[in-house]
Amino acid sequence: MDCARVDRGERRNLSCARPQHGGTRARCGETAETMKNSPTVEEQLEMLRRMVAVRHLEERLGELHKAGKTRGPIHRCDGQEAVGIGATAMLDDEDLLTSTHRGHAHYVGKGVGLHPIVAEILGRSTGACAGRAGHMLIADAKKGLLGGNAIVGGGIPAATGFAVSLQMKNKADGGNRVAMCVFGDGAAQTGICHESMNIAALWKLPVVFVLEHNQYGLTAHHSTQSSVPDLSVRAVGYGMPSEIVDGNDVIAVHRAVGAAVERARRGEGPSLVEAKTYRMVGFSTSDVGGYQKDDDLAAWRERDPIVIARAMLADSVPVERLDALAADARAEVDAAVTQALDDPLPTFADHAPSAPYTVAGA
Repeated sequence: MDCARVDRGERRNLSCARPQHGGTRARCGETAETMKNSPTVEEQLEMLRRMVAVRHLEERLGELHKAGKTRGPIHRCDGQEAVGIGATAMLDDEDLLTSTHRGHAHYVGKGVGLHPIVAEILGRSTGACAGRAGHMLIADAKKGLLGGNAIVGGGIPAATGFAVSLQMKNKADGGNRVAMCVFGDGAAQTGICHESMNIAALWKLPVVFVLEHNQYGLTAHHSTQSSVPDLSVRAVGYGMPSEIVDGNDVIAVHRAVGAAVERARRGEGPSLVEAKTYRMVGFSTSDVGGYQKDDDLAAWRERDPIVIARAMLADSVPVERLDALAADARAEVDAAVTQALDDPLPTFADHAPSAPYTVAGA
């Protein structure tokens, strides 16, 4: 999907730490300039389809974990789908992406197939990484997905380094490739985050920093880790453009990140987009919860990103088509799960550095 790209708008300090209740069509800080760069209806439908698929994927993975079919806990992204899908919609295969331990939406958005994702999580030889990576480290170099990362903040310096390489390639062949890293508010507190942003701004690297601010680092609310509610204000110290968007509005995310991508493609350096969202589930499938406030959960559930995306299409797409789209997306996930469960587990030879040999006399 080649979604519409947009021009960079001015940074808008939006109050999105708590969800806004002005109706599903209202957006924080929209301007006439950004409104004219909206994705087409077909592009919105594709983003909605991917969001529905990711949500159902997370639900099925939760079931598989309870059934003992997965190896280790699963870090679900229920409620955050608009960030991963909206941010990656304008990336090409030559653009490079680093993800997080909560990256299923990023994988789908970058074009990795559902079956390779599920098979990898289930440890099958047909997985994206032949069963080696598990759910946190999935990579697909052909799609430009250079991996999730189990180390909080680990993808930030990696993407910055990739941007150095892309800058050299772009100068050599006239290309306009960009790097993007998605990271959370917990990773924003790490020293390597600031070091990476500083060098990216200094060298005008073609990298987009997408801060997926879901309010919690493990079980700690961001207010216990940061003296400011809007973490993107730190970009001022690097001379880097930044913007805050409603992370539950896929169109708003698409516009803001699209502007940042275009800036990077033009050789104007990095940008930081802070997408305010909320993790609707525990830190992982092993998390019993209890630390998120009930009123916060209820308020954010009212702003489900899939419901919002669907409402945006209500005037232009028949409800029957929307229902069919959602059903098809869920069926695709179910088919991927069924196939992956039937796929073979890898053998020792699959994971050995070389082909097995016959021992003399055996």
